[in-house]
Amino acid sequence: MSKVERLYHLHNILNQRRTPISRQDLMERLECSQATLYRLVGELRDFLGAPIEQDPDSRGFYYDRSYEQPFDLPGIWISPGELQALLTARQVLANVQPGLLEGELESLQGRITSLLQKKGVEPESGESRIHIQHVAGRAVPARMFQDVLGALIRRQRLNIRYHGRRKDEESERVISPQRLTQYRNSWYLDAWCHQAEGLRSFALERIREQRLVDEAASEVSPSVLSAHFDQSYGIFSGPAEYLAELRFTPEMARWISEESWHPDQQGAFESDGSWLLKVPFSNSRELIMDVLRYGADVEVLAPDFLRDAVAAEAQKTSEIYA
Repeated sequence: MSKVERLYHLHNILNQRRTPISRQDLMERLECSQATLYRLVGELRDFLGAPIEQDPDSRGFYYDRSYEQPFDLPGIWISPGELQALLTARQVLANVQPGLLEGELESLQGRITSLLQKKGVEPESGESRIHIQHVAGRAVPARMFQDVLGALIRRQRLNIRYHGRRKDEESERVISPQRLTQYRNSWYLDAWCHQAEGLRSFALERIREQRLVDEAASEVSPSVLSAHFDQSYGIFSGPAEYLAELRFTPEMARWISEESWHPDQQGAFESDGSWLLKVPFSNSRELIMDVLRYGADVEVLAPDFLRDAVAAEAQKTSEIYA
């Protein structure tokens, strides 16, 4: 049990009682020593202002209820893990999209910083010790991001001119935005395309022009969105059709065994210490690129077409350096 959890638990115990509770009972319920109990009592009373009193006869603790307003923990009382999350959130806010809601985000970042300083997590002067490095992210124009976000929130359709990389062609289409996804430092708009009459994912930086349409967006249920976009490996949509089996060397297994490649992945150590990873996928392009990152530390066992594709790409690479 963490310190924050114990403080919450101690507050709840005292708040629910009308008579003193002994030190021994508190130590057992909080799973702590007497020294730890006194530190918790001191922090709850001196730092958070709890009206804790100690009975002179039984030496038990209780809340003094003579105050007009009953005591409760402050509205913002968070664990160390949550404080670390706030540090990360502040960094993300600073980099989420240049030019987007600058005033509002600056105010929010300032409030987070003030909270962190009050909690003693961060000094009042000096740089933050949390650094998020954005690698390979693709910039999105602020105005376009605001239009897309506005259409998404107001549930309006968008008319877009879109450049697809795969065919190197531009097309104009009307879409109903469903959700924004940030994936590997790039933004994607999951939407219902009225031309294709189906769900599509659009890379925001490939939208050349956008215009709000004065017509309500068509709604797609979260379950349908998840079934279409979230079942397969990577950013590619569609239901998973195949299961990739990847075997990593014992050395690489020390890293890969702790990584999350897909919510429905399966992983297990083999007798020699290698790691067998199974991930569902439909389109193999991104999976092939990720497998190639690990070179000779990974072998594709199945399916055969994925194994052959990775081998062919590795052969092409080898020929370049031959």
